[in-house]
Amino acid sequence: MVNEISLEELQLAARNHGMPLEALRFDLTPIGLHYLLTHYDIPVVDPSSFRLEVDGAVAPTLSFTIDELRERPARDVVATMECAGNGRVHVEPHVVSQPWLLEAVGTARWRGASLAGLLEEAAVGEDAVEVLFTGLDRGIEGEEEQPYARSLPLAEALRADVLLAYEVNGVPLPPQHGFPLRLLVPGWYGMTSVKWLSRITVLTSQFDGYQQRHSYRLRQDESEAGEPVSRIQPRALMAPPGIPEFLTRARTVEAGAVELEGRAWSGEAEVAGVEVSVDGGETWAEAELESDRLGRWAWRRWTFVWDAQPGEHELCCRARDGGGGTQPLDPPWNVGGYMNNAVQRVPVTVTE
Repeated sequence: MVNEISLEELQLAARNHGMPLEALRFDLTPIGLHYLLTHYDIPVVDPSSFRLEVDGAVAPTLSFTIDELRERPARDVVATMECAGNGRVHVEPHVVSQPWLLEAVGTARWRGASLAGLLEEAAVGEDAVEVLFTGLDRGIEGEEEQPYARSLPLAEALRADVLLAYEVNGVPLPPQHGFPLRLLVPGWYGMTSVKWLSRITVLTSQFDGYQQRHSYRLRQDESEAGEPVSRIQPRALMAPPGIPEFLTRARTVEAGAVELEGRAWSGEAEVAGVEVSVDGGETWAEAELESDRLGRWAWRRWTFVWDAQPGEHELCCRARDGGGGTQPLDPPWNVGGYMNNAVQRVPVTVTE
């Protein structure tokens, strides 16, 4: 059953966009195809007057221009970024929010300065527990006017691969991806990687802002406090084989040997394997998984040769990681429709 999409959800869908699943064939997602979620408006930032402020439980407070950040030692990280709401439209009852199917993902090479190095220079106080990141984008949510702001536990902020990113895939950040500066937290869902980053505040207590207190929490009821969303759960996606019908996107392939391919990733632990089913999840076979040549935080390519017989089929794929995590067959439900990593299902008609 297809859920009816409201005008409000259509407005969100028109502003934000997913990655076409055929782009799973690229190691790095072209920037124009990388998924995009913007909570409020895209701010227009003058790089000549931009400054990143560092304050809170530090001594001394610091302030940097974008050029000064670019002069710091640079680091490159290839990371797969996924929205916490990816797969939301597949959960029932229907959750009203950005109506993601499965395309809210992308992988890019990010370049920037080490956050840990900057915090070391700021001499973080011994009583610090979290680091707050505040963007320049502002809006109203839950009847609260606010800048978009999220915090990280101090230990996570001090990881060597957390970046203050100013480039993506070899070019300066485009406006929609946070120009001139954004946070990159590999392995965490995308809401953590604050765009248009303007302030870093070291806290001695937990941040209680809207995006931390209310949004991105796993709750079965609005009255619950819930558990915060953090690391990306294991997922495999398949590049749909064959050719699509224009409106329904139903796939058609010719009988014979068909190479299925896709990508798999997990923020919890390294991907350990991918399985494929050609009968709707009744039986499974192991796919061939490529090495992690792009790095720990990037997706890994998988392939599977299917002897396609004429008729109707439902293809599925699922990943498992080294920590024992795997994908469920059915979508889990929660108030926000978050972290739905149920297996992808691709109906295919095989012709003679």
